[in-house]
Amino acid sequence: MRVFSLFAIVGGCSAVKDYLFKACADSGFCRQHVDNDGGGGYYVQEESLELTNGVLHGVVSKVQPHQVQLPFEISIVENSFRFRMDEQRVVGHKRYNEAAKWAFSENAQMGHLNYTRRKTSVDVSYGHHKKVVIQMNPVLFTFYYRDQVQLVVNEKQLLHMGLEPMGLEPMGKEPMGQEAIGLDFTLKGFSHLYGIPEHADTMSLKDTSGSEPYRLYNVDIFEYEVDSRLPMYGSIPLLMAVKRDVSIAIFWINSADTFVDIHKESNNSSVHWMSENGVMDFIVIIEDKPRDVNRVYGRITGNVMLPLLASLGYHQCRWNYNDIEDVLDVHSKFDEYQIPYDNIWLDIEYTDNKKYFTWHPENFNDPGRMLQVLNRTGRNLVVIIDPHIKTGYEVSQGLIDNDIAIKNSKNEVYHGHCWPGESIWVDTLHPASQPFWNKLHQRFIPDKYQNILFWNDMNEPSVFDGPETTMPKDNIHYGQWEHRSVHNLYGLTMHEATYKSLLNKQQRPFILTRSFFAGSQRTAAMWTGDNMSRWEYLKVSIPMILTMNIAGMPFAGADVGGFFGDPSAELLTRWYQAGVWYPFFRGHAHIDSRRREPWLAGDPYIGHIRDAIRLRYAMMPVFYTSFYEASVNGTPVIKPVFYEYHHHKKALDIEDEFFLGDSGVLVKPVTDEGATTVTFSSVEWGDTFYSFTNGVIGEKVESLAGGGGSAAAAVTLGDIPMLLKGGSIVPMKMRYRRSTKLMRYDPYTLVVALDKENRAKGTLYVDDGETINGEYTYITIEADASGLRSSSAINVEKVIIVGGSTINGVSSGNLKQEGGRAVITNATLPIYFVV
Repeated sequence: MRVFSLFAIVGGCSAVKDYLFKACADSGFCRQHVDNDGGGGYYVQEESLELTNGVLHGVVSKVQPHQVQLPFEISIVENSFRFRMDEQRVVGHKRYNEAAKWAFSENAQMGHLNYTRRKTSVDVSYGHHKKVVIQMNPVLFTFYYRDQVQLVVNEKQLLHMGLEPMGLEPMGKEPMGQEAIGLDFTLKGFSHLYGIPEHADTMSLKDTSGSEPYRLYNVDIFEYEVDSRLPMYGSIPLLMAVKRDVSIAIFWINSADTFVDIHKESNNSSVHWMSENGVMDFIVIIEDKPRDVNRVYGRITGNVMLPLLASLGYHQCRWNYNDIEDVLDVHSKFDEYQIPYDNIWLDIEYTDNKKYFTWHPENFNDPGRMLQVLNRTGRNLVVIIDPHIKTGYEVSQGLIDNDIAIKNSKNEVYHGHCWPGESIWVDTLHPASQPFWNKLHQRFIPDKYQNILFWNDMNEPSVFDGPETTMPKDNIHYGQWEHRSVHNLYGLTMHEATYKSLLNKQQRPFILTRSFFAGSQRTAAMWTGDNMSRWEYLKVSIPMILTMNIAGMPFAGADVGGFFGDPSAELLTRWYQAGVWYPFFRGHAHIDSRRREPWLAGDPYIGHIRDAIRLRYAMMPVFYTSFYEASVNGTPVIKPVFYEYHHHKKALDIEDEFFLGDSGVLVKPVTDEGATTVTFSSVEWGDTFYSFTNGVIGEKVESLAGGGGSAAAAVTLGDIPMLLKGGSIVPMKMRYRRSTKLMRYDPYTLVVALDKENRAKGTLYVDDGETINGEYTYITIEADASGLRSSSAINVEKVIIVGGSTINGVSSGNLKQEGGRAVITNATLPIYFVV
């Protein structure tokens, strides 16, 4: 959401204004880091090196302009190299050093390193085929993988620890002093970089030479523009570089305002990280493949939570449904038009005068009745709770009485303006805020109803009258940390607090957050914020969500139809057809947008939208299985093409088609107005693919004959272009049900697409969809010449085989022909397949 008050603040605007947000030239620390001539001067004190309990300790010094001591430690975390350097101060406040505490998983494992001291350098070895040569003077890190140089750190001598005054920010007073840090990383042989969300930009990061660097600073950005390096609502300081046989990630563990400058020369890329303050802390992950990098990063920061199954269904939202009767009318019309959905949302107007943890006394005076009606068909209600708390009622008074409100630079409760008007903000970094937050949620949720879920918005935090639409950097949090130090992780602390408040329930919590940081994937989903009802926003949503998957936070989506404006019927239809592939699938609209529930689109659009949403539900077993696999191994839920074909350089630039997990389902949504054809590029590299448009299996794509090895296909307005890779088995549920909960006992249809060796394999995850530690089954399904097998019993009503007819037991006599496909029904095949 965005506020109309912003118009008053900036004098009226129709799009985001660059002048509302700092460019590098406006930020003292960035400007001077970029202008740094690489003078260096940092060196390792050789006599300081000491290995203790598997950690290498030492001290970096810089003589000019005055002697400083910078203690560092090198450790191994999940088989990856971590460097952490602080500043030794005799007096004064220490640098912020707790970003890793919030970002890291409690299960992250430390490893051991070996080191050899040489005359002018130190060799550090760890894991398999990994070595770092540390040059003493000047400081230089050279990373080897499989005996090849892959990365050089500080090659351009841009290491900086804010030891001299760097120029005050325009806001003035900064009581903790100038503490900016910066460092350069040169990636050898890498020209394709990804990650560092959130930006409305291409998936492959651009060269920023002569232009604005990417900025990581969580802000409430009004009507954001596409093709932009401006900051947005969340920040994950993880950058991935990919080439044919090696993938590298740089995890910059810092929650302050950060700029990332990228330069590409020949086949090399250099990345200059610059943060306003904090300790120097980074991890380098080097592995063979992108998925291996995700696996390691997931072990460090935690994998995505296994979501509530219902949260993978369709979410219907707008700002705002007017009252209980409006909610229940929309609810009933989904059933009337036979469109499945799982969750209906309430924006801020459900509250009593925008006071969170209250209900409007007239419009929502009986929430229990509303929840009861929704619960009959397995539906949930999602309500918004933001971190700004209106002054003058019991919740804000409780923050003050418990001393858990964010303070200003004078150590007084900070007051600013947001939706309720004058507000104060809960300091979720304070340990005492958690029990207070718990009591608020427990009291707020109507008795006996588990079907209420939560939305934490505006948690950048958004402050309408604050600098850059957020709060002053010299505000104070628990521990006397300045807000500038923790700004990018504040949203994480808020949605984690909400998650913990709901853990006493049997049902898995669901929280949607707008602001996020590394580690947010453990407890929340995200969406891309206040997009617009234009084709370019539909198009950019795909690389934005793929980037979130690359950066380890796959439970991501974008507002279907666009938040601002009124989409054409064609755009709305195409957006639903793309949105069914968003891991988080929600339709949402601004309060001034026309109502656009699916049935209002009229014919023929309502039929196409209905078919798209039903396809999402048919594919629910694949989505849920992909989420389970992501929760275990960190892999994306929707996967960029280069994850499958990173050996092919062209694959590194494909951002408009993607795989659904490891299922073999390849999708290319239509994102151009009036399009009548689409072309898949991913069929160029030798694998067998079958047409799978709208989830209906068909012939090999060679019959679609595109040029240059690609596959072109005609599409109508009702078509969702899909292919299925040979060697895949896709479990689907084909019966219409009103919600995921009502699908639980439905049988499966197995789509078996054989590869060139007449083999196929698939997986299926099954549990109750709700409880946190309930029973589950993870099933492997295989097909080859000897038969069709599964590792556990599966309730199957139909098997469809394409690509061959030599599977034992179904190769003759048991086959019916439907449009050239081999179809086995339960009339000719046992329902249960057991190893």
